[in-house]
Amino acid sequence: MERADKDQIERVINHAVKERFSEGAVERAVLLEHGDDPAIEPGQLMVRVFVPVPEEPADYEQALAAWQEAHRAGMDSMRRELSLQLPSARLLEFTFDDPGETMPRITMPDDGSLAAEQMSGREIVTTALSLLRANYVFPEVAEQAATAVEARLAAGEYDNLDEITLTELLTSHLQEVTGDKHLRMGLGGGPPPGPGPGGPGPGPGPDETEPGSHEARRLAMRQRGQLDNFGIRRVERLDGNVGYLDLRRVAMAANAGPAVAAAMELVAGTYALIFDLRHNGGGAPDGVALWCSYLLKEEPTHLNDIFHADTGETRQFWSLPYLPGTRYVDRPVYVLTSSHTFSGGEELCYNLQALGRAELIGETTGGGAHPTRGFPVSSAVMIGIPFARSINPVTGTNWQGTGVIPDVAVPEAEAYDVAYGKALRHVLALDDVPPPFEHQARDALARLESAEAEA
Repeated sequence: MERADKDQIERVINHAVKERFSEGAVERAVLLEHGDDPAIEPGQLMVRVFVPVPEEPADYEQALAAWQEAHRAGMDSMRRELSLQLPSARLLEFTFDDPGETMPRITMPDDGSLAAEQMSGREIVTTALSLLRANYVFPEVAEQAATAVEARLAAGEYDNLDEITLTELLTSHLQEVTGDKHLRMGLGGGPPPGPGPGGPGPGPGPDETEPGSHEARRLAMRQRGQLDNFGIRRVERLDGNVGYLDLRRVAMAANAGPAVAAAMELVAGTYALIFDLRHNGGGAPDGVALWCSYLLKEEPTHLNDIFHADTGETRQFWSLPYLPGTRYVDRPVYVLTSSHTFSGGEELCYNLQALGRAELIGETTGGGAHPTRGFPVSSAVMIGIPFARSINPVTGTNWQGTGVIPDVAVPEAEAYDVAYGKALRHVLALDDVPPPFEHQARDALARLESAEAEA
């Protein structure tokens, strides 16, 4: 299982755990796979829930038994939900997070009693292909991929596979035909698909028809987004008064606005900015527009268009004329890239490069330019289907399949030093740098050059 998929499922599980148990009853949950624990077999997962360690010295066995007695209903409810929505999680475990002791554990295996409520592998494949045909941005390519997979289905290649193996294998077969890395199967489903405009599609969630439900979902997303600072991993002022910002995902502008403004305020006084997108897996187009806006002047700039194949409509994205924070203009920006930079992270790179606003340093990015929507296939499995495509107003095309090619091509691990060296040389070329920052810049550059000479 890919790290990003595992992290996403883990975030959902933690959100559900906090809702199911009373405040303070649990600390966190982790998702473990084969190799993380001897009890986990290939194709299986384990959800381990950590409960608070007793404040007073106590017998851990006795303390865990008391916790179980107080929370038995929540434990049973969570086991049932995992059996339906994440059947690969054959083991549910409750224990203490205390590495200094050999901790007792309560293990709740899936007893298989809900297996009949799960779709078979064959049903999962056929449902996924129906969704693909109805929603993929290029219908003729969808038909080619579906036909190829149906031949494999008829040959029995998907029979008797666990969900992890099935989704990984089907993803590889779909991408083999389409070359589209956004098109993929994954764990974590939802309400079963039902009819909708244009053919099969996800039915409404339990509260989607209720007034105010959209705002409630947005607020819930904002609460979850706060757990990782909306993708803002690190903001720092480096020696020589160079800013550094490590962005791991691009959150929706409506949710992330205050965090983005705060991050940009912290680097507002620096002479140059290093924008690290080497581990950015993507996100929301309006979030990309927000980040770009902070690096551009007030005049609205046309950043990107997204053509929706299902409606024939094109949505334009422009930089914002007003921002609540300080813009970062008239100073160099260096963007770090890697082969892991993907989707919305790539759009951020592509937009800034096309506008000549940043110098890209690192590796060619992953090559995924199609906005994607998740469609539940079953309660346990979903499929991500690209339903639109990006069109840059400067180049007239996008980075699909090719990736964004950096201005300075270096291995991912060397990108930071190369960018920092460029930033420091820029600082030393300025006329009005106060002595402390000038000395910092000279010392930092000397260290970089010394390390480079020794390598």
